[in-house]
Amino acid sequence: MSKSQTNGGTIDVDGTTYDWRLRNEPHLSDDEGWKGMTISLLQHGAKREAWMEFPPPKRLLKGLPRGRLQLDDATITRCVRAALSAGWEPESRGKPVTFMVDADGN
Repeated sequence: MSKSQTNGGTIDVDGTTYDWRLRNEPHLSDDEGWKGMTISLLQHGAKREAWMEFPPPKRLLKGLPRGRLQLDDATITRCVRAALSAGWEPESRGKPVTFMVDADGN
């Protein structure tokens, strides 16, 4: 699949449709140092979001300039599957659930 230059979209995973959007780009936190990007996932018609936190890109840790974030359909699909296998219940109510993933979304 091609790389996406948008900050959100819709994806179909195993017959279920999910909306995703970029919540935070990688940034420097005063307390925690570099933090990676965060995307939110929401199943169509569901109430509970999942927030997927990626590790900070290695280029930022090395002091290199920021580059454009690249999210593709395969990465978003892996994020959805990782959240579901980790116990995310999109139909439940409550605060968003945060999951840490690797750079590939696993």
